Amino acid sequence: MPTVASQIPPSLQAEHAELHADLQRLTEESGQIGVAAREVAALLHPHLLREEQFALPPLGVLVALADGRITPDMSPAMTLAHKLKSLMPQMLEEHIAIVGALQTLMDTAREVDRPDVALLAQKIIVHAQIEEEVLYPAAIVIGEYLATRLQH
Repeated sequence: MPTVASQIPPSLQAEHAELHADLQRLTEESGQIGVAAREVAALLHPHLLREEQFALPPLGVLVALADGRITPDMSPAMTLAHKLKSLMPQMLEEHIAIVGALQTLMDTAREVDRPDVALLAQKIIVHAQIEEEVLYPAAIVIGEYLATRLQH
């Protein structure tokens, strides 16, 4: 049976990988786009690692919980969710910095007539909003629910 750490929902893994790959391609460009993309990447990369370590793995048990299945091996999801809750101020501060850098990338893209780059920046901004409004709270609720159900 896979560990909780490897249970990040595949759809979220795929989305993170796609956004990271698209941004990575932009960092290899010269000029203003490359400079702005490298700034975003420098902020985003460590943030994504933290998300993949603490925020996303608890979501891997969500389907089982929705089906009413609760097992003691879900305890690591609870621990990770509690760590995420303690990291929330930092995660949200990082989002502010990342969105600021993405806004610069978007503005630069518009200045040099690169709608594809502006669209990617907007897509990453929306992704950050989804994390703040849905994914992070869901992971924290999972942790709280497991704490009550597993009697921790």
